[in-house]
Amino acid sequence: MRLEYTEPQRRFRTEIREWLAAHVPKQPLPSFDTEAGFAAHRAWEGELASGCWSAVTWPKSVGGRGADLIEWLIFEEEYWRSGAPLRVNQNGVFLLAPTLMEFGSDEQKQRFLPRMAKGEDIWAQGWSEPGAGSDMAAIRCKAVLEGDHYVINGQKTWSTRAVWADWLFGLFRSDPNSVRHHGLSFVLLPLNLPGITIRPIRQLNGLPGFAEIFFDNVRVPVANRLGEEGQGWHIAMATAGFERGLMLRSPARFQQTAKLLVDLYRRNQASADADPSIRDAVMKSWMDAEAYALATYRTACRLAKGGQIGAESSTNKIFWSELDLQMHETAMRILGPRAELMIPHAACRDYNWLDGFLFAQAGPIYAGTNEIQRNIIAERMLGLPRS
Repeated sequence: MRLEYTEPQRRFRTEIREWLAAHVPKQPLPSFDTEAGFAAHRAWEGELASGCWSAVTWPKSVGGRGADLIEWLIFEEEYWRSGAPLRVNQNGVFLLAPTLMEFGSDEQKQRFLPRMAKGEDIWAQGWSEPGAGSDMAAIRCKAVLEGDHYVINGQKTWSTRAVWADWLFGLFRSDPNSVRHHGLSFVLLPLNLPGITIRPIRQLNGLPGFAEIFFDNVRVPVANRLGEEGQGWHIAMATAGFERGLMLRSPARFQQTAKLLVDLYRRNQASADADPSIRDAVMKSWMDAEAYALATYRTACRLAKGGQIGAESSTNKIFWSELDLQMHETAMRILGPRAELMIPHAACRDYNWLDGFLFAQAGPIYAGTNEIQRNIIAERMLGLPRS
């Protein structure tokens, strides 16, 4: 594959590079899994929106820049190169927004998308439940229709960003007599409604990156349903495709980690070379990150020509989640036992390998476990029978 940029694409890269150089905070923001950090990252979303950079691929009419997928990849490369803050509203911008654009009414798009772009509404996911993790067809949380409202009862868990988020999107069983993937509806609801209880769930690093949510006769207008009654499974699978495919984890994220890993190896080469397999692991990490980037550019070009991404999004998810884990495990091997003592100060821009290592453990689990993704590949791509 020969990757060349057009003159407009090079000008686009220069524009975003200059904007980021002028606007990226001089000091790192606190973790968005803290209340103060969440507020700071929300403000950063607004700063991005002021330059029309918070949602580059969206139409201009709803707060975007109207960029194509190649320009989005260029944006991501410059974003990660600049050391800009993580995106606190990625659930909304990268997952719900493309779903809204495909299935939402014009009124819903105008109601939700501009506020999302500005960081005025931060979104949480409402997929998993006790007994319904990667198997979303086992969802039991009910949304019973009463007039022009749904009355919701049940529980969601592992809801990302839900501790301080404003809204939740998720699947609810709107037909109480249905089973499996039938009778589900996709509903959007504010998290400050009466009857909602939110309990933080702490991650390995001790911060509340997730929450469990309890619904006790929560009334939500039918106007907040996305798509038709009972169409929720179909819509959620589209959202899962965005999550596992291109948007949630751009290749630039892993290319930047690979560059940092190479630098870490070079600074510790004398001790790292005592184990020759470490050098091989560093080289493999860099090559895999570059290969993933080239494969993503190829997919973006195919989509631009009218193609679609389907079950192969599961291969993407497996690849980037295991690559992330591989890179951080290699870094921990380079640092050795002292790694746990090398957490950078909050004002330091050095990469926190320990924190990254802990987060990477979740990669093969979230967005659908890699075991489930391998089943999808076997059945839908390879045509193998169910076991």
